[in-house]
Amino acid sequence: MWADAWTDRDEWYETMTRLRDQGKIRWIGLSEAGPETLRRAAAVHPITALQTEYSLWSRDPESDVLPTCRELGIGFVAYSPLSRGFLTAQIRRFEDLADDDFRRLSPRFQGENFAKNLDLVRRVEEIAARKRCRPSQLALAWVLSRGDDIVPIPGTKRRPYLEENVAAVDVRLTRDDVAALDAVFPPDVAAGARYPEALMRSIAP
Repeated sequence: MWADAWTDRDEWYETMTRLRDQGKIRWIGLSEAGPETLRRAAAVHPITALQTEYSLWSRDPESDVLPTCRELGIGFVAYSPLSRGFLTAQIRRFEDLADDDFRRLSPRFQGENFAKNLDLVRRVEEIAARKRCRPSQLALAWVLSRGDDIVPIPGTKRRPYLEENVAAVDVRLTRDDVAALDAVFPPDVAAGARYPEALMRSIAP
């Protein structure tokens, strides 16, 4: 559940605990919650997992969210590990997105941000070519390399892409590979925010 800014969190935590005690739910998880919210929730009931965006171009969780999860024993589910498809190297122009595609509203897919982020994707393609794998597989392998407690959940609608994603587990990254990717993708390198400003404000601290 997205722990948004307008939720009465204390009441929510207590309600989830009651549902757990009644056997109506088995585990409790949160989405897009910061360290403060994680600690408040864990003080009421153990939190099984946190779902948060995490990828080569969304490394914000590394500063405080991921360390907090590890301190509290909370599993980390990384959504959008392919950066909403950008890191597949299949998106070349803003105009390629359908008129009703949510990504058209994302600052990272707009104007100069799009061009700057596309340059980053080209660097991924170069490294992937040396590894003889797809850019998407390289991006997933990087997320998998960040720890056994991190589970990426790439989305796809087609079986070939699903099989391609699964094959990322066979891509072995050396220290040099990781260093090369870290050099291209240091934290905050992506141009533009993850979501429109109003939605970013709703993420719980």
